[in-house]
Amino acid sequence: MKRRTWLLSALGATGAMVVGWSVLPARSRLGSPESMLKTEGDLALNGWIKIAADGSVVLAMPRSEMGQGVHTALAMLVAEEMDVPLSRVCLEQAGDDSIYGNVAMQVASLPFHPLDSEGEHKPTLIKMSEWVVGKVARELGINATGGSSSIADLWDPLRVAAAMARASLVHAAAAAWKVPASEITVVHGVMQHASGPSAHYGQMVAAASGSTPTGIQIKSREHWQLIGQFAPRSDIPSKVTGQAQFGGDVRLPGMLFATVQMCPMLGGSAASMDTKDTLALKGVSKVVPLDAWGGGTAGLAVVGQTTWHAHLGAQALKVQWQAPAAGVLDSQRIQADLLKALNTESGFTFHEQGVPAQAEKAAVTRIDALYQAPYLAHATMEPMNCTAQVKDGQVEIWVPTQVPQMVRDMAAKVAKVDKTQVAVHVTQLGGGFGRRLEVDFVGQAVQVAMACEGQPVQLSWSREEDMTHDFYRPMHLAKFQASLDDKGQVSSLRIKSAGDAITPRYAQRAVPILSLPVDMPDKTTSEGLFDLPYGFASQHMSHVATSSGVPVGFWRSVGHSHNAFFSESFIDELAAATKQDPLAFRLHWLKDAPHYAAVLQLAADQAGWGLPLPAGRARGLALHRSFGSIVAQVAEVSLIKGQIHVHRVVCAIDCGTVVNPGTVAQQMESSVIFGLSAALFGQIDIVGGVVQQSNFPSYPMVTLSQAPTVETHIVPSTRHPAGVGEPAVPPLAPAVGNALFALTGKRQRALPLKV
Repeated sequence: MKRRTWLLSALGATGAMVVGWSVLPARSRLGSPESMLKTEGDLALNGWIKIAADGSVVLAMPRSEMGQGVHTALAMLVAEEMDVPLSRVCLEQAGDDSIYGNVAMQVASLPFHPLDSEGEHKPTLIKMSEWVVGKVARELGINATGGSSSIADLWDPLRVAAAMARASLVHAAAAAWKVPASEITVVHGVMQHASGPSAHYGQMVAAASGSTPTGIQIKSREHWQLIGQFAPRSDIPSKVTGQAQFGGDVRLPGMLFATVQMCPMLGGSAASMDTKDTLALKGVSKVVPLDAWGGGTAGLAVVGQTTWHAHLGAQALKVQWQAPAAGVLDSQRIQADLLKALNTESGFTFHEQGVPAQAEKAAVTRIDALYQAPYLAHATMEPMNCTAQVKDGQVEIWVPTQVPQMVRDMAAKVAKVDKTQVAVHVTQLGGGFGRRLEVDFVGQAVQVAMACEGQPVQLSWSREEDMTHDFYRPMHLAKFQASLDDKGQVSSLRIKSAGDAITPRYAQRAVPILSLPVDMPDKTTSEGLFDLPYGFASQHMSHVATSSGVPVGFWRSVGHSHNAFFSESFIDELAAATKQDPLAFRLHWLKDAPHYAAVLQLAADQAGWGLPLPAGRARGLALHRSFGSIVAQVAEVSLIKGQIHVHRVVCAIDCGTVVNPGTVAQQMESSVIFGLSAALFGQIDIVGGVVQQSNFPSYPMVTLSQAPTVETHIVPSTRHPAGVGEPAVPPLAPAVGNALFALTGKRQRALPLKV
């Protein structure tokens, strides 16, 4: 294996063997185990497996569990390669160690499109400089959970690491028993030889320590016994019994509690304050001014004996707030500015093929449409919180986060200590959706802890503060123009969108080491538009990147979440304009994209496309690829007392090799409910710099009675695993919108959907 993959073993006082690997977790579609083992290059470790003396396998888990089932799926990879029962793989949540770097998220945010419509590698559409590539490779070794990347990133490294551990133990047994290693079998973690000797893994820990096996081979697909099978989620029992520890469950000796009151105007601050009434309350100990950490908003924190004491203290504060120097924000004005930008600026061209201008000049018919999507909040079930202790030059953090390294860096910055003096403990997350890629609340918690003289303090936000001080999904607008020739066929498609670019601003506030230019093209703004699978001869897709001043961040499925609504709704418009069935129209233009066509046809067949429905119901469909997976959905919709009701959603997905089919189905269901909430209700309005929606009465979620039946059908595949947590969100809104058009004849061009 040379330098690319190597074994590090150590025998500790507990008699445990630790195995590490230095296989870069490159996106699985860009490599294979064989290519990794043969590639030269020095790379940092990115994971560990520990074999305990009792034979159990301990996996240092480098990804956060936020309901997506990743702790089970990744453990399945290890159990498969080591031939141990899944129940014998234990997890230890990894902290902020950079060895667990994430590459798929890095690729997802770079200003280029590395894949063609069928998921194959091809030259980038935008040439990247060696500087950017080098910066990413050297400095962005981020341990992050996001971008639907956990399985895709760790598919090869975890299996190789487990195979290495297994080989070390088998070779140790072979040496001890004086038999060929090839004659030893492993069943349920017990090594056996036909001549009689047997031992579980733990019994060979000492003998295996320091060994470097050769001839490492991972299992071939036909020998899998666990991968691809339904497996119970390891995180469910503790959640049912209440034993799971989320951020708000952390309890430490002598712990204080704090809550925040931030300036209602985004980016504003306190001009003056009167804390007398607050400090006079029983159980309240102090008020701490808060800086605007991590791109957030300044404010105050109230510290008390309990969260309730702190909450009452915050209510008693008398503060005179002042607007930011740049002025107050207004979402209606921003929308007008975006429309102006669409009409006056050319933007950055992400994709062009054919000769659009020539096709447009020769067109017999032109179809134009304007689409728009609002700001959206993440609305995680668990509001932002963080527990911090600053004592004797050391900082300790307990936090539900998707980015433990950034937590460490923020804590070190606020406390003015070296990063090595910060310890990060990652709890389970009560929802992430991209909001916990931010560390603004971590900075606040450390600042408060510094004022608490060594006592630990748990800082938590109210739902209202959480909703009104989010990093919102950006508002976006998009203009579509299609040309039809004299035969009524689509000859060109031109798309121009406008909206804030997330990645440069996120990099500025969260990854300052990159120093990326703020005007760097950000593919997340145009993803789902510049990479459409339809074979129109001439295409032009561009984006006008804006900077409204509204704090924007990554939201579940990012740009795909609104761009799929834009594109798949307009594709339906083209089908209607050419008097074709929406399914037939799509299949016609997918002749050169068979993977897409197969997924779409499966969803249509399972939904009964073309078959009669009860009176007052209609179907709509949509197709979209994101995070390496192709998803098609058919929504069955009616109007009940003038309200949109979605009865059934049929999903078909090609997500590559499936580790746990149950998790795939769960994520399809989760995405449908999440996407439906946004499609029917999601909208953040900003007036006078103040977010108008503050809790679920004004920012509703889909309730149980409004939830549709969700069916999931998985396309069999042998390609490497792709994303599952996000790809079913984008097609939901256009599927429902297209069904509404079929039902009412009214085209839906704005979110949230209205009738």
